[in-house]
Amino acid sequence: MQQLDRYILKKFLVTFVFCMLLFTAVAVAVDISEKTDDFVQSGLTSQQLFDQYYIGFIPHIWSLLFPLFVFIAVIFFTSKMATQSEIIAILSSGVSYNRFLRPYLVGGTLLALFWWVGNRYWIPKANVIRGQFQSTYLDRNDPSRYMTYTNCMNCFYLRVDTNAFVGIRDYDTVSKSARGVFLERTKNGQLVYNLRADHMMWDTLTKRWKLFRVTERHLDSVGERVGFYDTLLLQLNLNPEELRRDEYLKDKLSTPMLVAHIRREELRGTEGLNTLKVERYKRTAGAFSVVLLTLIGVTIASRKTRGGSGMHMALGIVIASLFIMSDRFSTVFAIKGNLYPLLAAWLPNLVFSLVALRLYRTTPK
Repeated sequence: MQQLDRYILKKFLVTFVFCMLLFTAVAVAVDISEKTDDFVQSGLTSQQLFDQYYIGFIPHIWSLLFPLFVFIAVIFFTSKMATQSEIIAILSSGVSYNRFLRPYLVGGTLLALFWWVGNRYWIPKANVIRGQFQSTYLDRNDPSRYMTYTNCMNCFYLRVDTNAFVGIRDYDTVSKSARGVFLERTKNGQLVYNLRADHMMWDTLTKRWKLFRVTERHLDSVGERVGFYDTLLLQLNLNPEELRRDEYLKDKLSTPMLVAHIRREELRGTEGLNTLKVERYKRTAGAFSVVLLTLIGVTIASRKTRGGSGMHMALGIVIASLFIMSDRFSTVFAIKGNLYPLLAAWLPNLVFSLVALRLYRTTPK
C-alpha cells in the first residue's frame, strides 16, 4: 500500500466514523423527543433506558443508514480534496483515474464486509434488546398494533403442514395453554378430518399438546366416524415458541436462523413469506450497495465545480434519496404484489449500477 492509498483510506474511514457518530447523535435526540412520554411512563432510569433500549436501537440505526453514512462520507472528504485541487495534483502526477479509485474500492469493500457480517450476526442480537423493550413499554400504548380481524390478540390460525390447519383461541404464553383449539385436514380439496377441544396444554414430558374434552371426526367415502375423549395427546408440527405475535421477528433472527425459519414455513405451506425473503436477500444486496454508493460518491465529488462541496452534497442527497425511494418501492411491490423477492432486493443495485457506469464514463480523468 503506497502513501496515496494510506492518505485516502485514512480520510475515508475517519470521515465515515465522524458521519456515523454525528447522525447517530441526531437520530437518538429525535427518538428521545418522540418517546419522552413513554419513557417517563416506563419508570426507568436513564441508565436502564440505555441498557435496555438504546444499546439495541443504535446498532439498528447503523444497519439502516450504513450505506448512506458511507456515501455522505465519500462525498464530503472527496469534495474537499477536489476544492483544494488535490485530485488535480494527483492525476497530473501521472496517477491514472482507475489507480486513484483503488483506495476507495478497498475502503468500500472493507466497510461492506463489516456491514455484511454485522447484519447477519451482530445486528439481530441488538434487535432482540430493542424489540423486547418496544413490545414491553412502547407498543402497549399503541392499540393499532394489536388490531386483528378477529379482535383477539392471542388467537392464531396457522398452517402446520400442506394439508392441515389449526386454530387456537386465547393462548397464554406463560402457562402454554389455550381455551380452545380446532384442527382440520384436507385431501384433494375435501375435508377428511376435524378435531375440536375445549382446552389444550403443552406437555413438557412428551413434547406434545395435551387436549381435553375432545371431539374427533373422520370423513371418508364410508361416512363420518365420531370419537369422544376426555384427554388426547396430539403431535403437531408446532412449538409453543411459535405461538406468539412478534412484529420484530425478521429483525431478531440471524441470517442462518432466518433461512431455516423460511424453509420450515415453506414446508408448512405458509403464505405471505415475501417479507422474510426480502429481508434475507437485502442483507446481501445491502453490502453490495455500500461499494456501489462509494463509486457513485467519488465520481460525483471528484469533479471541481463552482458550487464546491455544496453542489456535490446537493447532488449526492438527490441520488441517495432516489436510491432509498427505489429500494422502498421494490420492497413494497414484493410484499404487496408479485415482484420476486430476490429481484426486489437487488433491483435498486442493478438500476444504480447503470448510473454509476454513466457517471464513471463522463467524469473528467
